Amino acid sequence: MSSSRKIPAIFYRSALGSEPVSEWLKTLDKAERQTVGEDIAYVQYKWPIGKPRVDHLRGPIWEVRSKIGNRIARVLFAVEESEMILLHAFVKKTQQTNPADIELATKRLKEWINGQSN
Repeated sequence: MSSSRKIPAIFYRSALGSEPVSEWLKTLDKAERQTVGEDIAYVQYKWPIGKPRVDHLRGPIWEVRSKIGNRIARVLFAVEESEMILLHAFVKKTQQTNPADIELATKRLKEWINGQSN
């Protein structure tokens, strides 16, 4: 595998035009945004990879794991057609990822796939 191959990262966009992950990133301070961005870029260049940077959650949903200050951030994504689709992001508050977060990412992935086929 060539480490210079990079898969593009694409923000999921809702039917109304919002980009939830992009909007979430804007709520972080500059250093936190940089950390999350670097972790996403690392995944883009090294995909497929696993822990500690990435973990598989369920079905096609994976998470990028970032430590921002004393908090833990997660960006949920899927890889479709050699593209990294950034679906959902949040600061983790519990040990286990909330199933509702995974379900939201799955729902957004289905919307993205259906939107691509129109």
